[in-house]
Amino acid sequence: MKILFLDQSGKLGGAELCLADISQQFQSSSLVGVFAEGAFPEYLRKRHIPVKILTDQPLQVQKASGLLAGLKSLNRLIPLITQVTHLSKQYDLIYANTQKALVVGAIASILSRRPLVYHLHDIVSPEHFSATNRRIIITLANRAALVIANSQASRDAFMKAGGRGDRVHVVYNGFRPEDYSSYVDKREYFRKDLLSIPQIVDQPPSFVVGHFSRLSPWKGQHVLIDALQYCPDNVIALLVGDALFGEQDYVQQLYQQIKTLNLEHRVRFFGFRSDIPQLMAACDLVAHTSTAPEPFGRVIVEAMLCGTPVVAAAAGGATELIDHGQTGWLTPPGNAQKLADIINICQIYPSQAKLCVQQAQIQARQRFDLAGINLNIKALLSGVVKTHY
Repeated sequence: MKILFLDQSGKLGGAELCLADISQQFQSSSLVGVFAEGAFPEYLRKRHIPVKILTDQPLQVQKASGLLAGLKSLNRLIPLITQVTHLSKQYDLIYANTQKALVVGAIASILSRRPLVYHLHDIVSPEHFSATNRRIIITLANRAALVIANSQASRDAFMKAGGRGDRVHVVYNGFRPEDYSSYVDKREYFRKDLLSIPQIVDQPPSFVVGHFSRLSPWKGQHVLIDALQYCPDNVIALLVGDALFGEQDYVQQLYQQIKTLNLEHRVRFFGFRSDIPQLMAACDLVAHTSTAPEPFGRVIVEAMLCGTPVVAAAAGGATELIDHGQTGWLTPPGNAQKLADIINICQIYPSQAKLCVQQAQIQARQRFDLAGINLNIKALLSGVVKTHY
């Protein structure tokens, strides 16, 4: 089976990591076409996955863009669509992994008469997309032979927006548990090696709460910072990630919030890092604080596999990943006081947190094992090719 995978981003995000894991099983006969150079294509090259940069002209349309912005990008889209149409004739199907890839892939599939598969990594709702972009996604995705949704939450939002339910299959993101097992039960080692947090004499040991995502208002770093004022002084927040897509103003707001609450000594910014499992293992708790529904919540599963307790906002895919009180904790989105309550419980009752971690590890290894996930996806794609040809 020969597949042309498409992705708009040169950056290495959750959707791109997922695509890398899926495409690797087809690397001898497939190609990943990317719309920009960057960390993602470099990641593919290191894993010996064939990759081609399809354009050096970035597409400026964002999730919140309207019709005018889309029309302005037509002069860049047309050459890209022409190239993908020609290229796709060498493959059995087109696999679009992102919104812009869907636009290009859908038109190319019509022109080349190749079936289209769309991997939905988003919540298609007004909180995340403009009305114009929602209409485009639904119209084009409904032409696909198959839509793979990364959670029930993504599937439900897609159908609510007008998507065809008969085309959608839910397949969770896959992980290699063995990639994380070496970091379990090594908190003190990684904390000393990576965090360099000084121990204050006559003070309890630092309790480190990690937050792992790009710095963005809907990712909710401000909620975690707000929660610190309801926690003992030894609770420290570790923010791993940086701003993307023109969200630098939010970073300045975070610094101002920290200053206003007098928390300069309790919040640390680590920027983008490649040693995420090690940093997670160094934390006492991982917080996932999105203020709008999250499609999946990759960070949640990674924390579970690293053996670190996790608390998440009770919205979107997170509610499918965590069994509250059994494998982690769920709190109302945006509620700093409730988040602080869970942080304090984890610090006061570490044995309870450890029990949650043990259950979470078992479930994560069973539910999200990449080998089983990839077999499922391969069967779905084989069905598309068999039906089409």
